[in-house]
This record gives sequence, structure tokens and C-alpha cells, in this order.
Amino acid sequence: MTTPAEAPARGFFGHPRGLANLFGTEMWERFSYYGMQAILAYYLYYSVTDGGLGMSKASAAGLVGAYGGLAYLAGVGGAWVADRLLGPERTVFFGGVFIMCGHIVLAVIPGLTGVAVGLVLVIIGTGGLKSNVAALVGTLYADGDERRDAGFSLFYMGVNLGAMFGPIITGWLQTDVSFHVGFGAAAVGMAAGLTQYVLGRRNLGAHARVVPNPLDAPARIRAGAIVAVGVAVVAVLLVTGVITTDNLAKVVTWVVVSAALALFAVILTSRKITPVERSRVFAFVPLFIASFGFWSLFQQQFTVLPIYADSRVGLDALGFHIPPAVFNSVEPAFVIILAPVFAYLWTRLGDRQPSTPVKFSLGVAGMGVAFLLMVAISATGSGATVNPLLLALVLVVFALAEMCLSPVGLSVSTKLAPKVFESQMVALFYLSIAAGSSLAGELAGLYNADNEPAYFGILGGAAIVLGLILFAFTPPLRRLMQGVR
Repeated sequence: MTTPAEAPARGFFGHPRGLANLFGTEMWERFSYYGMQAILAYYLYYSVTDGGLGMSKASAAGLVGAYGGLAYLAGVGGAWVADRLLGPERTVFFGGVFIMCGHIVLAVIPGLTGVAVGLVLVIIGTGGLKSNVAALVGTLYADGDERRDAGFSLFYMGVNLGAMFGPIITGWLQTDVSFHVGFGAAAVGMAAGLTQYVLGRRNLGAHARVVPNPLDAPARIRAGAIVAVGVAVVAVLLVTGVITTDNLAKVVTWVVVSAALALFAVILTSRKITPVERSRVFAFVPLFIASFGFWSLFQQQFTVLPIYADSRVGLDALGFHIPPAVFNSVEPAFVIILAPVFAYLWTRLGDRQPSTPVKFSLGVAGMGVAFLLMVAISATGSGATVNPLLLALVLVVFALAEMCLSPVGLSVSTKLAPKVFESQMVALFYLSIAAGSSLAGELAGLYNADNEPAYFGILGGAAIVLGLILFAFTPPLRRLMQGVR
């Protein structure tokens, strides 16, 4: 049987055929993920008479941020399961099953019970699917294949097709029918993704089913005991009130940062990696920090910006009411437009394209520019209504910044990964998203309509400074990357 790297070169827009299956799987998973997340904050803070749970806006935003952080944090566990127990292909499948079940729970069980159980299932499933499906994309390309970044850009277009349509469908259903029907649509989307994944698994090749670093039986028992103890500790902290909805985002941020430090330590001290591989992992550290800063701003489109769209933007336009959740579709819609452009650009430039650190610096600084634009459109005062096109313009800048960092980050995490830690290096990239997501929820507690210029201005300026610092350190980073661009 051929390996993915040996698969036909022109099966899917000049890329291996397996990319089409992973493209579709991630498209449907993101349809369900972003469709649910687009209406989650509203479900939490809308009044009971409007179908919500009546939480405060700050608590709702914090919970959404913590949920996003935990979903990506679970990627570490999912990567470990793939590397040590099941292999990436089967881990992706079972992850999709958990996600579908979580959305079904949100659809049929009302109140905080449904939210708690449903989100836990989605978090577990996302951990199994998200980092591993990206790692599988990396295995489709041989070392040195210049199509890799372009392939990740195409893959990212699939991500954003789902991310665009999900909020439109769930936002419309939430407005015209109910929140629970919107959650049900997310479940249907994940079921569609699972179906097409099963039908196309053969195109992923034998490598996708290999367990790179399998556990022996005693190690499996120890791992099970550690998981059981961890679950028990979390349960005690919740029951005793040490962890609450108000401090959950802060707790998750610190847990994610600690997990990232621990995972870096495990990889760097492993005797199974070569000196060249170790140098490349060191090069990933500043990229991780830059990515963390990027996502702490970017993920505010699910914490601060939903509140902003609901309270500050004129939603009655062109003769109809715009569901505020629809703004979550603007950014992915422009990523769909931009993804082929960036894929063509990176392919056309080949070895003349900007290095990964330069792309990262452009992405981080771009988010700073987006937040400074928010200062400009918010300067009219807390009582003024903002034109929806202005918020859409900011989200277009979000998309430009994302294309410089996110698909490139996925790609470089596979290129810098030691052979025995492929999935876990991708999980490290997702840990930067996890930390950024939970911090975005924590920062939302500092936002209100009266301090908008200061809030957006300080964060935007900090992002631009971070981007400039990374750009200045590009030469030593290139040396540490040992030939990887």
C-alpha cells in the first residue's frame, strides 16, 4: 500500500486525494463548532423569556472563552491518544462521534445541565479530531514538498466554508425558531462530516493508521489511573466552589500555559529526538508566544465582538433584521476568498516566499491594526449606532491577518515536529489557540461600552509591538529552524 506522500500528485487541485477527504471532514466539523459557538454567548446571557439562561454578559463571555480554551487544550490529550493508543485516523473518527453527541445533548437538554454535559462532550471530541486531522494533512506531503503551505491553505478554505455557513444557519434558526434547533443543526453537520470521512478513509494511506509510539500494557494502566485522578480533582474543585463560572477563563488560561510548558519540556528532554529536531523545537517557542498573542485578540470575535454586535451595531438594514450571530460568518467568508490567493502566492513564490517568522509577524501586527480600527469606529461614543459595514471591514482585516498565521502555523508545526512527536507538535500549536481563547474570555471582563477606545487601543498597540519584536528576531530563528522555512 502506498504512503500518503506517495499518493497521486494531482488528485485534488494538484494535491494528494486524501486532502479532499480531510478538507470535507474539517469543513463539517467547523460548521458544527462555529455554528454552535456563534449562538452560545447569546444563549447564556439572553433572558429566560428570550430563550436564554439569563447570565451576565461578562460571565457568558468568560464561559465561551474558557470553553474555547478547553476545546483546544483537549488537543493535547487527542494527540497523545493518536501517538500512543489509536493512531490519528481512528482518533479523528471517535472525536467526531463525541462532537456529534455533544451537540445532540445541547439540542435536547435545556438549562445549565445541557450546557455542561454538551460542552464537555464537544471538548473531548474536538480534542480528538482537531489536532489529528491537521497532522494527517502534513503526512500527505514528503519532506521538502513546496506544496505543503499551499495544501494547508486549501485545507483552511474547507475550515472556513464550514465556519461561514455554520453561524448563518444556526443564527437564523436561533432567531426564527429556537436556540435548541440551532444546536440541532450543528449535530446534523457533524453527522454529515463523519459520513464522508468514513467513505474516504482509504485515501489517507496506511501511515494514518500507524501508532507512532505505542504504550505497553502497564503504561496503559498508569495512564488510566492518572486520567481518573485528574477527573476526580476537577470534580472536587467544582463541587467545592474553587472553580466557578466567573473564574473559569482565568483557571483555564493558567492550566493551558502550564500544559504547554510541560509538553515543551517532554519533547525537548526526550532521548528519541535528534539534535536537529531539538533545535527546531526551540525555534517553535517564540512562534508559540506570537501565536498566543494573536489568538487572544482573534478569538474575541466569540467573546467581545458578539456583545458589541448585539448592543452597538445597527442590525436593521436593507429592510430586514440581521441576526448578530451572522457577523461570525464574515471573517471566514473572506478567508474563503483569500485562501486560493494565498495558496497561489506561496506556490508561485516557492523558495522566495517570506519565511515563517515573517508571516507570523505580519499576522500578529495585522490583528493589532484590526483592533486600532475598532478604536476608530467606536470613537463616536457609547450611545451611537455603528454601521454594520464598519464591523464587517474590521473582520476582513481579521481574515487577512489569519491567513498570514493560522494555516502557516499548522504547516510549520508539522515541519518542525520530531518524528515521534508529530501529533503533539500540532497540539502545541493548538495550545497557543487554547491559551488565546481562554484569555480572550478573561479580557472580555474588562470590556464595556464606556472604555471601548482604551480597551481596543491598548490591545491593538501591544499586538503591533509583538509583531515587530518577532520580525526583528527572524534571523536567529531561521538558524534554529535548521533549513525549515
